[in-house]
Amino acid sequence: MTAHISAAFDSGNIRVLAQDGDTFDLEIVKDHQSDFYQWFHFRLTGAKGRTVTLRIVNAGSSAYPMGWPNYKARCSADRVAWHRVETDYAEGVLTIRDACESDNLWFAYFAPYSMERHHNLVARIAGRPGVTYRSLGRTLDGQELDCLTIGEGKLSVWLYARQHPGESMAEWWMEGALERLTDPHDPVARVLRREATFHVVPNMNPDGSKRGHLRTNAAGVNLNREWHEPTPERSPEVLAVRNRMDETGVDFAMDVHGDEAIPYVFLAGFEGIPKWTERQGRLYAQFRDTLARRSPDFQAKHGYAVASAGQANLSMSTNQLANRFGAVSMTLEMPFKDNDDLPDPAFGWSAERSARLGADCLGVLHEMLGDF
Repeated sequence: MTAHISAAFDSGNIRVLAQDGDTFDLEIVKDHQSDFYQWFHFRLTGAKGRTVTLRIVNAGSSAYPMGWPNYKARCSADRVAWHRVETDYAEGVLTIRDACESDNLWFAYFAPYSMERHHNLVARIAGRPGVTYRSLGRTLDGQELDCLTIGEGKLSVWLYARQHPGESMAEWWMEGALERLTDPHDPVARVLRREATFHVVPNMNPDGSKRGHLRTNAAGVNLNREWHEPTPERSPEVLAVRNRMDETGVDFAMDVHGDEAIPYVFLAGFEGIPKWTERQGRLYAQFRDTLARRSPDFQAKHGYAVASAGQANLSMSTNQLANRFGAVSMTLEMPFKDNDDLPDPAFGWSAERSARLGADCLGVLHEMLGDF
Protein backbone atom coordinates (compact mmCIF):
# COMPACT_ATOMS: atom_id res chain seq x y z
CA MET A 1 0.00 0.00 0.00
CA THR A 2 1.26 3.49 -0.83
CA ALA A 3 1.51 5.94 2.06
CA HIS A 4 -0.34 9.25 1.78
CA ILE A 5 -0.43 12.47 3.79
CA SER A 6 -3.42 14.83 4.02
CA ALA A 7 -4.41 17.85 6.10
CA ALA A 8 -7.83 18.84 4.73
CA PHE A 9 -9.59 18.80 8.09
CA ASP A 10 -10.25 20.95 11.14
CA SER A 11 -6.92 22.50 12.28
CA GLY A 12 -4.98 20.61 9.59
CA ASN A 13 -1.80 22.21 8.29
CA ILE A 14 0.87 20.73 6.02
CA ARG A 15 1.84 20.75 2.36
CA VAL A 16 3.50 17.79 0.65
CA LEU A 17 6.40 18.92 -1.54
CA ALA A 18 7.82 15.54 -2.53
CA GLN A 19 7.49 11.84 -1.78
CA ASP A 20 9.98 9.05 -2.31
CA GLY A 21 8.39 5.86 -1.03
CA ASP A 22 7.98 6.35 2.71
CA THR A 23 10.05 9.53 2.85
CA PHE A 24 8.17 12.84 2.58
CA ASP A 25 9.38 16.41 2.20
CA LEU A 26 6.81 18.69 3.82
CA GLU A 27 6.31 22.34 4.60
CA ILE A 28 4.11 24.13 7.11
CA VAL A 29 1.68 26.57 5.51
CA LYS A 30 1.75 30.17 6.71
CA ASP A 31 -1.19 31.67 8.56
CA HIS A 32 -3.56 33.39 6.10
CA GLN A 33 -2.34 36.92 5.27
CA SER A 34 0.54 36.50 7.70
CA ASP A 35 4.14 35.30 7.84
CA PHE A 36 3.56 33.34 11.06
CA TYR A 37 3.78 29.56 10.91
CA GLN A 38 4.76 26.74 13.23
CA TRP A 39 1.63 24.69 13.88
CA PHE A 40 1.34 21.45 11.93
CA HIS A 41 -1.31 18.72 12.01
CA PHE A 42 -1.66 16.04 9.37
CA ARG A 43 -2.81 12.48 8.74
CA LEU A 44 -0.65 9.63 7.43
CA THR A 45 -2.37 6.61 5.90
CA GLY A 46 -1.18 3.31 4.43
CA ALA A 47 2.18 2.86 6.17
CA LYS A 48 1.50 0.18 8.77
CA GLY A 49 4.54 -1.95 9.52
CA ARG A 50 6.98 0.45 7.86
CA THR A 51 9.17 3.25 9.11
CA VAL A 52 8.37 6.65 7.64
CA THR A 53 10.61 9.71 7.48
CA LEU A 54 8.79 13.05 7.53
CA ARG A 55 11.00 16.07 6.79
CA ILE A 56 9.53 19.53 7.48
CA VAL A 57 11.96 21.46 5.36
CA ASN A 58 10.89 25.03 6.21
CA ALA A 59 11.12 24.62 10.01
CA GLY A 60 14.17 26.85 10.22
CA SER A 61 12.24 29.89 8.96
CA SER A 62 9.24 29.38 11.23
CA ALA A 63 8.02 31.95 13.71
CA TYR A 64 10.05 30.47 16.60
CA PRO A 65 12.91 28.31 15.31
CA MET A 66 14.24 27.98 18.87
CA GLY A 67 11.14 25.92 19.51
CA TRP A 68 12.58 22.98 17.57
CA PRO A 69 15.75 21.97 19.49
CA ASN A 70 14.82 19.20 21.98
CA TYR A 71 11.24 19.17 20.68
CA LYS A 72 9.37 15.90 19.96
CA ALA A 73 6.35 15.72 17.66
CA ARG A 74 3.11 14.14 18.90
CA CYS A 75 1.44 11.16 17.27
CA SER A 76 -1.85 9.33 17.76
CA ALA A 77 -3.64 6.38 16.17
CA ASP A 78 -7.01 7.13 17.78
CA ARG A 79 -6.85 10.96 18.17
CA VAL A 80 -7.35 10.50 21.91
CA ALA A 81 -3.99 9.32 23.26
CA TRP A 82 -1.02 11.36 21.98
CA HIS A 83 2.58 10.27 22.54
CA ARG A 84 5.96 11.68 21.52
CA VAL A 85 7.86 10.22 18.57
CA GLU A 86 11.46 10.39 17.38
CA THR A 87 12.17 13.93 16.20
CA ASP A 88 15.41 15.68 15.25
CA TYR A 89 16.23 19.21 14.16
CA ALA A 90 19.29 20.10 12.09
CA GLU A 91 20.14 22.67 9.42
CA GLY A 92 16.64 24.11 9.41
CA VAL A 93 14.86 20.77 8.87
CA LEU A 94 12.63 19.06 11.42
CA THR A 95 12.73 15.30 10.82
CA ILE A 96 10.12 12.99 12.32
CA ARG A 97 10.56 9.21 12.13
CA ASP A 98 8.04 6.62 13.18
CA ALA A 99 7.68 2.84 12.91
CA CYS A 100 4.01 2.92 12.03
CA GLU A 101 1.81 0.58 14.03
CA SER A 102 -1.36 1.60 12.20
CA ASP A 103 -2.55 2.53 8.72
CA ASN A 104 -4.12 5.63 10.30
CA LEU A 105 -1.82 7.98 12.18
CA TRP A 106 -2.12 11.64 13.02
CA PHE A 107 0.89 13.86 13.71
CA ALA A 108 0.71 17.29 15.33
CA TYR A 109 2.78 20.00 16.93
CA PHE A 110 0.80 19.39 20.13
CA ALA A 111 -2.32 17.38 20.98
CA PRO A 112 -5.00 19.20 18.95
CA TYR A 113 -8.16 20.64 20.46
CA SER A 114 -10.61 20.53 17.57
CA MET A 115 -13.54 22.86 17.04
CA GLU A 116 -15.76 19.79 17.31
CA ARG A 117 -14.39 19.11 20.79
CA HIS A 118 -14.81 22.82 21.57
CA HIS A 119 -18.49 22.66 20.63
CA ASN A 120 -18.92 19.54 22.77
CA LEU A 121 -17.24 21.30 25.70
CA VAL A 122 -19.45 24.37 25.39
CA ALA A 123 -22.61 22.28 25.05
CA ARG A 124 -21.72 20.07 28.00
CA ILE A 125 -20.77 22.89 30.38
CA ALA A 126 -23.60 25.21 29.29
CA GLY A 127 -26.12 22.47 30.14
CA ARG A 128 -25.01 22.21 33.76
CA PRO A 129 -26.88 23.89 36.65
CA GLY A 130 -25.89 27.48 37.32
CA VAL A 131 -24.15 28.03 33.97
CA THR A 132 -25.28 30.75 31.56
CA TYR A 133 -24.26 30.72 27.91
CA ARG A 134 -23.78 33.88 25.86
CA SER A 135 -22.40 34.46 22.38
CA LEU A 136 -20.35 37.64 22.51
CA GLY A 137 -20.51 38.02 18.72
CA ARG A 138 -19.31 36.42 15.53
CA THR A 139 -15.85 36.06 14.07
CA LEU A 140 -14.78 37.09 10.58
CA ASP A 141 -15.53 33.55 9.37
CA GLY A 142 -18.96 33.66 11.02
CA GLN A 143 -18.29 31.47 14.05
CA GLU A 144 -19.78 32.21 17.46
CA LEU A 145 -17.53 33.63 20.16
CA ASP A 146 -18.64 31.49 23.09
CA CYS A 147 -18.71 32.73 26.69
CA LEU A 148 -19.79 30.71 29.74
CA THR A 149 -20.76 32.50 32.96
CA ILE A 150 -20.59 30.55 36.22
CA GLY A 151 -21.17 31.66 39.82
CA GLU A 152 -22.91 34.48 41.64
CA GLY A 153 -20.24 36.18 43.72
CA LYS A 154 -18.96 39.77 43.68
CA LEU A 155 -15.44 38.98 42.44
CA SER A 156 -15.39 39.30 38.63
CA VAL A 157 -13.07 36.66 37.15
CA TRP A 158 -12.24 36.32 33.45
CA LEU A 159 -10.53 33.25 32.01
CA TYR A 160 -9.76 33.20 28.28
CA ALA A 161 -7.59 31.09 26.01
CA ARG A 162 -6.28 30.48 22.48
CA GLN A 163 -5.78 34.04 21.35
CA HIS A 164 -3.02 32.19 19.53
CA PRO A 165 -4.90 29.21 18.07
CA GLY A 166 -1.93 26.87 17.61
CA GLU A 167 -1.42 26.89 21.39
CA SER A 168 -3.95 24.10 21.84
CA MET A 169 -2.76 23.24 25.35
CA ALA A 170 -4.60 26.40 26.41
CA GLU A 171 -8.01 24.90 25.66
CA TRP A 172 -7.07 21.64 27.35
CA TRP A 173 -6.34 23.85 30.39
CA MET A 174 -9.80 25.37 29.96
CA GLU A 175 -11.44 21.96 29.89
CA GLY A 176 -9.79 21.04 33.19
CA ALA A 177 -10.77 24.35 34.78
CA LEU A 178 -14.37 24.19 33.58
CA GLU A 179 -14.85 20.58 34.65
CA ARG A 180 -13.69 21.41 38.16
CA LEU A 181 -15.59 24.70 38.38
CA THR A 182 -18.90 23.02 37.50
CA ASP A 183 -18.41 19.92 39.67
CA PRO A 184 -21.30 19.96 42.18
CA HIS A 185 -19.32 17.77 44.60
CA ASP A 186 -16.11 19.80 44.66
CA PRO A 187 -16.01 22.00 47.80
CA VAL A 188 -13.45 24.38 46.27
CA ALA A 189 -15.71 24.90 43.26
CA ARG A 190 -18.74 25.46 45.47
CA VAL A 191 -16.98 28.23 47.38
CA LEU A 192 -15.63 29.79 44.18
CA ARG A 193 -19.11 29.84 42.64
CA ARG A 194 -20.48 31.48 45.78
CA GLU A 195 -17.80 34.15 46.07
CA ALA A 196 -17.03 34.93 42.41
CA THR A 197 -18.61 35.19 39.00
CA PHE A 198 -16.53 33.56 36.27
CA HIS A 199 -16.70 34.66 32.64
CA VAL A 200 -14.94 32.01 30.56
CA VAL A 201 -14.03 32.24 26.86
CA PRO A 202 -12.54 28.82 26.07
CA ASN A 203 -11.44 29.82 22.57
CA MET A 204 -10.77 33.45 21.61
CA ASN A 205 -9.77 32.54 18.07
CA PRO A 206 -12.04 29.87 16.55
CA ASP A 207 -11.23 30.97 12.98
CA GLY A 208 -7.50 30.51 13.42
CA SER A 209 -8.12 27.23 15.22
CA LYS A 210 -10.17 25.77 12.39
CA ARG A 211 -7.84 27.11 9.68
CA GLY A 212 -4.76 25.51 11.28
CA HIS A 213 -3.07 28.81 12.16
CA LEU A 214 -0.32 29.26 14.69
CA ARG A 215 -0.91 32.79 15.90
CA THR A 216 -3.51 34.80 13.97
CA ASN A 217 -7.19 35.10 13.12
CA ALA A 218 -8.84 34.97 9.68
CA ALA A 219 -7.43 38.41 8.82
CA GLY A 220 -3.86 37.43 9.73
CA VAL A 221 -3.99 39.53 12.91
CA ASN A 222 -2.30 38.62 16.19
CA LEU A 223 -5.17 39.18 18.64
CA ASN A 224 -2.84 39.69 21.57
CA ARG A 225 -1.57 42.90 20.02
CA GLU A 226 -5.05 44.44 19.57
CA TRP A 227 -6.30 45.11 23.08
CA HIS A 228 -5.55 48.84 23.07
CA GLU A 229 -7.62 49.51 19.94
CA PRO A 230 -9.58 46.52 18.60
CA THR A 231 -11.71 47.00 15.46
CA PRO A 232 -14.56 45.07 13.80
CA GLU A 233 -12.48 44.72 10.65
CA ARG A 234 -9.26 43.38 12.16
CA SER A 235 -10.05 41.97 15.60
CA PRO A 236 -13.78 41.57 16.28
CA GLU A 237 -12.96 38.82 18.78
CA VAL A 238 -11.01 41.18 21.05
CA LEU A 239 -13.54 43.97 20.58
CA ALA A 240 -16.41 41.72 21.65
CA VAL A 241 -14.62 40.37 24.71
CA ARG A 242 -13.29 43.75 25.83
CA ASN A 243 -16.74 45.34 25.43
CA ARG A 244 -18.23 42.66 27.66
CA MET A 245 -15.43 43.18 30.19
CA ASP A 246 -16.30 46.88 30.28
CA GLU A 247 -19.82 45.84 31.30
CA THR A 248 -18.82 43.33 34.00
CA GLY A 249 -15.58 44.84 35.26
CA VAL A 250 -12.52 42.67 35.85
CA ASP A 251 -10.97 41.88 39.22
CA PHE A 252 -8.90 38.85 38.20
CA ALA A 253 -7.98 37.66 34.70
CA MET A 254 -5.92 34.85 33.27
CA ASP A 255 -4.91 34.65 29.60
CA VAL A 256 -3.83 31.07 28.82
CA HIS A 257 -1.08 30.35 26.26
CA GLY A 258 1.70 28.01 25.18
CA ASP A 259 5.36 28.88 24.61
CA GLU A 260 7.33 27.27 21.80
CA ALA A 261 10.85 27.59 23.18
CA ILE A 262 10.86 27.67 27.00
CA PRO A 263 10.55 24.16 28.54
CA TYR A 264 8.77 25.26 31.70
CA VAL A 265 5.36 26.40 32.96
CA PHE A 266 5.45 30.04 34.05
CA LEU A 267 3.50 33.27 34.46
CA ALA A 268 3.99 36.69 32.91
CA GLY A 269 2.60 39.74 34.67
CA PHE A 270 1.96 43.45 34.12
CA GLU A 271 4.87 45.06 35.96
CA GLY A 272 5.43 47.93 33.52
CA ILE A 273 1.89 49.36 33.31
CA PRO A 274 1.47 53.11 33.93
CA LYS A 275 -1.19 52.59 36.64
CA TRP A 276 0.60 49.82 38.52
CA THR A 277 -0.27 49.59 42.23
CA GLU A 278 1.40 47.79 45.10
CA ARG A 279 -1.81 45.88 45.78
CA GLN A 280 -1.87 44.47 42.24
CA GLY A 281 1.78 43.53 42.42
CA ARG A 282 1.37 41.84 45.82
CA LEU A 283 -1.63 39.76 44.70
CA TYR A 284 0.07 38.73 41.47
CA ALA A 285 3.16 37.58 43.37
CA GLN A 286 0.95 35.76 45.88
CA PHE A 287 -0.82 33.85 43.11
CA ARG A 288 2.49 32.93 41.47
CA ASP A 289 4.07 31.75 44.71
CA THR A 290 0.99 29.82 45.81
CA LEU A 291 0.79 28.01 42.49
CA ALA A 292 4.48 27.11 42.77
CA ARG A 293 3.81 25.64 46.21
CA ARG A 294 0.75 23.68 45.08
CA SER A 295 1.90 22.33 41.71
CA PRO A 296 5.22 20.59 40.95
CA ASP A 297 4.55 21.44 37.29
CA PHE A 298 4.87 25.19 37.93
CA GLN A 299 7.95 27.30 38.69
CA ALA A 300 8.88 30.97 38.96
CA LYS A 301 12.58 30.96 38.02
CA HIS A 302 12.32 30.78 34.21
CA GLY A 303 10.14 33.02 32.07
CA TYR A 304 9.99 36.32 30.17
CA ALA A 305 11.90 39.49 30.94
CA VAL A 306 10.01 42.00 33.09
CA ALA A 307 9.10 45.36 31.53
CA SER A 308 10.50 48.50 33.11
CA ALA A 309 8.19 50.95 34.84
CA GLY A 310 5.86 52.61 32.34
CA GLN A 311 7.11 50.45 29.46
CA ALA A 312 4.44 47.74 29.35
CA ASN A 313 2.88 46.99 25.97
CA LEU A 314 -0.77 47.95 26.44
CA SER A 315 -1.78 46.20 23.23
CA MET A 316 -1.40 42.90 25.12
CA SER A 317 -4.38 41.75 27.13
CA THR A 318 -2.70 41.18 30.50
CA ASN A 319 -1.23 44.68 30.54
CA GLN A 320 -4.38 46.31 29.15
CA LEU A 321 -6.68 44.70 31.73
CA ALA A 322 -4.39 45.48 34.66
CA ASN A 323 -4.14 49.10 33.54
CA ARG A 324 -7.77 49.52 32.43
CA PHE A 325 -9.52 47.87 35.39
CA GLY A 326 -6.90 47.71 38.12
CA ALA A 327 -7.21 43.94 37.72
CA VAL A 328 -4.81 41.29 38.92
CA SER A 329 -4.13 39.86 35.48
CA MET A 330 -1.60 37.39 34.19
CA THR A 331 -0.54 35.30 31.22
CA LEU A 332 -0.03 31.60 31.86
CA GLU A 333 2.46 29.87 29.56
CA MET A 334 2.80 26.10 29.10
CA PRO A 335 5.47 24.38 26.98
CA PHE A 336 5.20 22.67 23.63
CA LYS A 337 8.26 20.66 24.63
CA ASP A 338 8.24 19.29 28.18
CA ASN A 339 8.56 20.64 31.67
CA ASP A 340 12.28 20.22 32.31
CA ASP A 341 11.64 20.32 36.07
CA LEU A 342 9.47 17.19 35.82
CA PRO A 343 10.11 15.53 32.44
CA ASP A 344 7.99 12.75 30.96
CA PRO A 345 9.87 10.93 28.17
CA ALA A 346 6.77 9.25 26.74
CA PHE A 347 4.33 12.16 26.67
CA GLY A 348 6.20 15.39 27.44
CA TRP A 349 3.94 18.24 28.38
CA SER A 350 0.51 16.85 27.55
CA ALA A 351 -3.17 17.61 27.21
CA GLU A 352 -3.78 15.81 30.48
CA ARG A 353 -1.20 17.84 32.40
CA SER A 354 -2.65 21.02 30.94
CA ALA A 355 -6.12 20.09 32.19
CA ARG A 356 -4.83 19.28 35.66
CA LEU A 357 -3.05 22.61 35.83
CA GLY A 358 -6.34 24.33 35.00
CA ALA A 359 -7.91 22.65 38.01
CA ASP A 360 -4.90 23.56 40.19
CA CYS A 361 -5.14 27.25 39.26
CA LEU A 362 -8.70 27.31 40.59
CA GLY A 363 -7.39 25.91 43.86
CA VAL A 364 -4.95 28.81 44.10
CA LEU A 365 -7.70 31.34 43.49
CA HIS A 366 -9.76 29.69 46.23
CA GLU A 367 -6.89 30.12 48.70
CA MET A 368 -6.70 33.82 47.87
CA LEU A 369 -10.39 34.74 47.96
CA GLY A 370 -10.06 36.57 51.28
CA ASP A 371 -7.24 38.76 49.94
CA PHE A 372 -9.11 40.44 47.09
